[in-house]
Amino acid sequence: MLENSEIFVIGGLGFIGCHVVRSLLAQGCKVRVMSRTKVPDAQIHNMFGYQANLKIVTGDFTCKEDLLPALAGCDTCIHLATTTLPSTSNNNKIFDIQSNLAGTVQLLEAMREQNIRKIVYLSSGGTVYGNPIHVPISETHPTNPISSYGIVKLAVEKYCYLFQELYGIQSVVLRLSNPYGPGQTGNRIQGVVPVFIEKALTGKSIEIWGDGNVVRDYIYIDDVTSAINAALCYQGQETVFNIGHGTGTRLNDIVDALKVLIGQNILVEYKPGRSLDVSKNILDISKAQKCLNWSPQVDFEAGIKAVISSLADEQVAKKEFS
Repeated sequence: MLENSEIFVIGGLGFIGCHVVRSLLAQGCKVRVMSRTKVPDAQIHNMFGYQANLKIVTGDFTCKEDLLPALAGCDTCIHLATTTLPSTSNNNKIFDIQSNLAGTVQLLEAMREQNIRKIVYLSSGGTVYGNPIHVPISETHPTNPISSYGIVKLAVEKYCYLFQELYGIQSVVLRLSNPYGPGQTGNRIQGVVPVFIEKALTGKSIEIWGDGNVVRDYIYIDDVTSAINAALCYQGQETVFNIGHGTGTRLNDIVDALKVLIGQNILVEYKPGRSLDVSKNILDISKAQKCLNWSPQVDFEAGIKAVISSLADEQVAKKEFS
C-alpha cells in the first residue's frame, strides 16, 4: 500500500528515523529527509547504502522558505524530530516552544500550502500524561504533563487536530513509550537501555536517580517502525494512539537482567530522585491493536540481547581501529 508513496521525514537521521527510513525504502517508497546541516555522502551511504529513492534536503523545518520546496510533491509527512529532552526542557522553555511548537505549526502551514494531506506525529506517551491516576494508561487518561517537553508535545497534538478540522490534513498521533534498540548509543543522557548496557560492558558505574523502582514501558525499535507503517496506512477516524509494549519494567529489573545476560557484576550508584521523573508509566495499547491492527512482537529479553550484541560489536570495532 505504501509502494511509490513520496514521504517527507523530519528527524529521519536520528535513532528512530534511520530505522523508519530503511523500512520505507524497503517497501518501495520514495523518501525525502530534511537535515539542518549538509550530510556527507559517505555518512548517508553508511546509514542506508546506495538508495535511488532517498533524497536528503538541507534545511530548517521551522523555516517556511526551506519547507515549501522540500515538501513539494510529497504525499505524507512523518514528524519525528525534537530539539529538547524531557530532563532538560524546563531549563529553556522559550526555546522549546519556539523550536518545537512554533516550528511544527510552521510545518503544518507549509503542508497546507503544498496540499499534503496527512501527518504522522510522534508524541510522547511517557510525558503527556504526567503522574498517572492508574495504569495501564489509556488515551482517555487526563493529560497533566510535568515538563515543558510534555506540554509542548501535547500542544503540538492539538495543533495537528486543529489543522485536520480546519483544512482536512489527516493527523495520526502516536504517543510513544520508551524506545530502545540497535543504533542507539550509550554515551548520551537519554535512553536508559543503551546507557546501562554501555556502562556494564565497560565496567563503569550505572547511575540511577532514586531507588530504581521507577517503572517504564520499553518498546523495541522494530515494533516502533511497524507502528509508524500502520499509522501511514490508517484511514480511520481516530487520531491518537498509545504505542508501547504494554508492560512495565523497573530500572532495577534492567540491572538484574544485565547481570545475567552479560555474566558479570555490575556497579550501581543510586542518587536522589528527581521531581521531573514520573514514578510509573505503562501504556494501554489496546486501541492501537484494534484500530491499527498492530501489536508489539519483541519481548524485552530478546530486545535487550540485540542491543547488547550491537553495542559489543561497536566496542570491538573501536578497538580494531584505535
